[in-house]
Amino acid sequence: MDFFRSTPGKTMQQGMTSCGRMALAAALVLQLSGAPAGLAGEKPAAKAADPLMATMKGELARATKELAKAEPAPYFISYTVYDQNIEVLVASFGGLVNNTGMKRRHADVVMRVGSPALDNTHNQSRESGMTSGSLPIENNADAIAWTLWELTDREYKQAAPAYLNVKTNTAVRAEEEDKSPDFSMEAPRVNESATAAAPKFDHPAWEERLRRLSGAFRKYAEVYSAVVVLQVQSATSRMVSSEGTEITTPGASARLLIEAQTRADDGMELLRVETFQAPTPDELPGEEELLGKIEIVARDLQALRKAPVAEPFDGPAMLSGRAAAVFFHEVLGHRLEGHRQRDEEEGQTFTKKVGEEVLPKFLSVADDPTLRQYGSVKLAGSYSYDDEGQPAQRVEVIQNGVLKNFLTSRMPIKNFLKSNGHGRNQPGSMPTGRQGNLLVSSTNTVPDAELRKRLLEEVKKQKKPYGLFFDDVQGGFTLTTRSLPQAFQVLPVMVYRVYADGRPDELVRGVDIVGTPLAALTRIMVTGDSPQVFNGVCGAESGSVPVAAVAPAMLFSEMEVQKRAHSHSRPPILPPPGFETPPDDKNAAPKQGVKP
Repeated sequence: MDFFRSTPGKTMQQGMTSCGRMALAAALVLQLSGAPAGLAGEKPAAKAADPLMATMKGELARATKELAKAEPAPYFISYTVYDQNIEVLVASFGGLVNNTGMKRRHADVVMRVGSPALDNTHNQSRESGMTSGSLPIENNADAIAWTLWELTDREYKQAAPAYLNVKTNTAVRAEEEDKSPDFSMEAPRVNESATAAAPKFDHPAWEERLRRLSGAFRKYAEVYSAVVVLQVQSATSRMVSSEGTEITTPGASARLLIEAQTRADDGMELLRVETFQAPTPDELPGEEELLGKIEIVARDLQALRKAPVAEPFDGPAMLSGRAAAVFFHEVLGHRLEGHRQRDEEEGQTFTKKVGEEVLPKFLSVADDPTLRQYGSVKLAGSYSYDDEGQPAQRVEVIQNGVLKNFLTSRMPIKNFLKSNGHGRNQPGSMPTGRQGNLLVSSTNTVPDAELRKRLLEEVKKQKKPYGLFFDDVQGGFTLTTRSLPQAFQVLPVMVYRVYADGRPDELVRGVDIVGTPLAALTRIMVTGDSPQVFNGVCGAESGSVPVAAVAPAMLFSEMEVQKRAHSHSRPPILPPPGFETPPDDKNAAPKQGVKP
């Protein structure tokens, strides 16, 4: 399972979302992942009172009562507290380089001043709705209440003047096209699940396993850097609001990442990553399977170093299921997120296309965060409640090619005034409508082997010398703001030329898929019949959140690629240890590495 890269989104550069494989730096960016928390409104079993939740409720009640006397007064306040217990082990070439454990507690205070029709978060003032900070990790009621009080005070002093500015700007600016309210009124939700326990696993055994796994890379002289990372965490999210919502959601996850890198003679950096996810470390793949993946990663890097650099191309192409999953997440999924239909700085590609055909009739798209796994693969984008306290829902976004819906948070948009459980955020960022588990299905399928034959037929029909097969990708990004081109870029790793004259497929490197969404999505001819999963972490306006995408392999009549920019640093001058040429025999073959 592979992870979308966790990189800055719109908070850094207006209108850009960036998703890709989870590289080492991103692996250490600690995310909360959801876990089943029961049905909305179901009565929990009797259990001891949660002292943290009691403190949150008491301080919220006091703040709501006192701030009601202020002018202007808030009409909505919520506290969300995230408890995390994290263990991270990192090994490289047979030795541990990081062994970290931590416990942390983070609070988000959300406040809306004015009314649901118009409040301080309107338009580009959305960030005024939240103030965040660290809470004491001990259940010291006085210390926690004091910190919540301070954060609440700071938030009101930010929200109140922002609301006054919003009122002034609304009065002097041209009328907005979407006059929807700023906040949807929803029924309060109550669900108190047991809190997550600290992660438990055989620490010494995993240390030894990571040493053995990372040491396997010492057999390969062409692998210049390599790490194996294990991240185990348990997390509990608690939310209370002035509407009466009280939700406790536990979660647990274990992620293992294998990352290796090399450099071609022309200086191009080449990266291969494999990631695995499970609820606990015991459910991760066994050591034998992981060693097999390491061998594949190393062989791929060896092959990529020798592969020719691809040239710009426009012609028939086939995407594997994993590659197609990333393609749909990037090219289509982000443009179906609700807030993009309302923001007048967005390109609004599909805003006015509800009821119209936006894909070939044989394709349908849904987003279902209630789905825990697809086949035997756990899905990273699963959750029971979104980050605004709304129950997760399956949303049929596109049916038989026709656009039906958007992925909405509690920010209403024209004709879609209620949340459908897709308000998501990284702690510290305001929630927006985001993808969970994006599912692409097809009624026009052929076996994957037949799909390759169709690719060759299309290559010959168009009189091209070859088509392209994209077997694996490392991520991508998309531009959605109207001030920039409505373009996307998908970053493939394993790309092959498939020749019309029967020559063997040829691996190439240094190529990116580029294009514009409206054109690219109409060029899908037929799909395979074996959907594949791509798990990930996606970065956008509301931070980095876990996501998944599922899609079959796809044949495109036309796909455009461009050369990828790269560095020109030389490969290492010295051979790695164990691969030196004996000084008394310059023609002798080097040693075959060091045994792990």
